[in-house]
Amino acid sequence: MARPATPIHLTETERMQLESWLRQPKAQARHVERARIILWAADGLSNQAIAERLDTRPARICKWRVRFDQERLAGLADDFRPGRVPIYDQTTRERLLVQLDQAPPKGYATWTGPLLARALGDVSAHQVWRELRSLGISLARRRSWCVSTDPEFAQKAADVVGLYLDPPDNAIVLAVDEKPCIQALERQQGWLRLPSGQALSGFQHDYTRHGTSTLFAALNVASGQVQAGHYGRRRRREFLDFMNDVIAAHPGREIHVVLDNLNTHKPKHDRWLGQHPQVRFHYTPTHASWLNQVEVWFSILSRAALRGASFRSVRELREAIDAFVTAHNETAAPFEWTKVKVHPKTLSSKYASLCK
Repeated sequence: MARPATPIHLTETERMQLESWLRQPKAQARHVERARIILWAADGLSNQAIAERLDTRPARICKWRVRFDQERLAGLADDFRPGRVPIYDQTTRERLLVQLDQAPPKGYATWTGPLLARALGDVSAHQVWRELRSLGISLARRRSWCVSTDPEFAQKAADVVGLYLDPPDNAIVLAVDEKPCIQALERQQGWLRLPSGQALSGFQHDYTRHGTSTLFAALNVASGQVQAGHYGRRRRREFLDFMNDVIAAHPGREIHVVLDNLNTHKPKHDRWLGQHPQVRFHYTPTHASWLNQVEVWFSILSRAALRGASFRSVRELREAIDAFVTAHNETAAPFEWTKVKVHPKTLSSKYASLCK
């Protein structure tokens, strides 16, 4: 003979609470089902009848009857489930960081995920990658630095930045530099139609070299316009020839030129400057060419006109550069220099030890 079902008797407060669960639009389905079980059980329905209504097993109905009888409304809540005991904890991350401070195994230049997993012994490579991602560490990314050790950094930087922010009256400020050895590479490129029907742009792996060209450029800081010159080499002779063209383009004007510390820019005895008293050279600090605004324009040139292009000769390369300079000057605008305080780039103590 089957054991009789646990009788359910509800107080008015309990019935109101259970009925409110049924009316709540955002109530969880499992809580609504348990409320129905208890309400129907209180109305006298058997476990079998309730199970048929909910399309479930009578054992589940019996379970919630007993839970409610013993713990009342609190018994309808979910049991605490601690889940699986974690394999890795905070000590795993600490061990990983300690291992990263050690030299990689002999024969390897840098650490990789599998190498770290092998060194730790009981940590999988997947967990190594998880920890590295959470810490924001990329083993493949390499940082470079160029620290200026110029003892006159402050004076030289102030001189250059002063020209950008407050140029002399009725004077022209030019940022001048050269981009050497621009290669004229010829390669097949265009749109490719894949068997799947998709189309993508690409270029052939092989290419043909047709020589190199050196580009000299003078950026007018006030207008953003550029004057360019093409040469086969990068010597003092080519630099002065380009500067003669620059002076000819601005007759009778006082010219201030921002340059880096390349030896062709600053000989010990400069007769050319003596012959052109209206020209003054201002040198950026050592290893601080980022203060020269023409470097920004070189980057724009590379992305817009050189990268991914194909040239069948040096002449074609130079024509493409000249075409870009013409198009750029039509809509040129000056770069807005907003950095008033300039400091030499330094490394934190964490990375400075790597330089020793």
